[in-house]
Amino acid sequence: MRALVLSSAEAPLSVQEFPDPVPREGEVVVDLAAGALNYRDVWITKGKYPGIHFPVVPGSDGAGWLNGKPVLLNPSLQWGDNPAAQGKSYHILGLPTTGTFAERIAIPAENVFDIPAHLTMEQAAAIPLGGLTAYRALFSRANLQPGERVLISGIGGGVALFVFQFARAAGAEVYVTSSSAEKIARAVDMGAKGGANYREEGWSGRLKAEAGGFDVIIDSAAGPGFPDLMSLLLPAGRIVLYGGTRGPIPNLNPQQLFWRQLNILGSTMGHSGEFADMIAFIDRHRIEPAVDSVFPLTNGQAAFDRMANGLQFGKIVLQIDN
Repeated sequence: MRALVLSSAEAPLSVQEFPDPVPREGEVVVDLAAGALNYRDVWITKGKYPGIHFPVVPGSDGAGWLNGKPVLLNPSLQWGDNPAAQGKSYHILGLPTTGTFAERIAIPAENVFDIPAHLTMEQAAAIPLGGLTAYRALFSRANLQPGERVLISGIGGGVALFVFQFARAAGAEVYVTSSSAEKIARAVDMGAKGGANYREEGWSGRLKAEAGGFDVIIDSAAGPGFPDLMSLLLPAGRIVLYGGTRGPIPNLNPQQLFWRQLNILGSTMGHSGEFADMIAFIDRHRIEPAVDSVFPLTNGQAAFDRMANGLQFGKIVLQIDN
């Protein structure tokens, strides 16, 4: 089969012939029509991901055909029996297993779901990893309630936009941050109440004056700006971290944390029940994922370059001519 293959760290990705998948007991083979990128894939190309090996076919998000039926894939594998946290055998599709940037993939039958009828194949491929991460962070961890005020950092990324769409569908007021005025403006056009550029001096104070504080904050960066986010929480507010792109958190004030009864919650991906609930939520609210751009598989390196440079607003999708 044809696949987008990474031969070594920092090497250009190229379409090559790769061995066809051989399903094990309980697995099925899905003919893939589209896959979508995540920052995880970019880290893999840089050789900065645990357990990496070469050659590797990246990709955690995928949609395609099984016995003539359109399906999408849950990339969350072997979560375990505890819904509160993943077990030691947990891993994500795309590494160490062969990923979705290929013509076919073998995957457990229980990880295959019907595509909501209102979605295209490219939209469906955009959902799995980002949608599941957003759903668990917002509902399972933050326990979002209708009418609450939510702040989403780093709008424009795939997970952040799913959080945005899910929160609005659930009846929340949503604000955003970004380093890009254009991305903030696009979020406002989509229904955000307002936003702030976190690179501007005094941004958090101005946002607090505008919004009055937040019940829930969803963040993927951590780093030096995290205390600013905490200052925006209302008493008993919840802040959920699903990533740490800006590194460790310095100068965290414990008095602010305990006196104001604040909650810091970690979140990673999600289990199969959450994936099913997420798909049902998308179907019920007729949510259409934000797709930034669609590239052919043969132009996969350009898609990776776009993501690595942070140019996207929504998911970058690879179309697989299958």
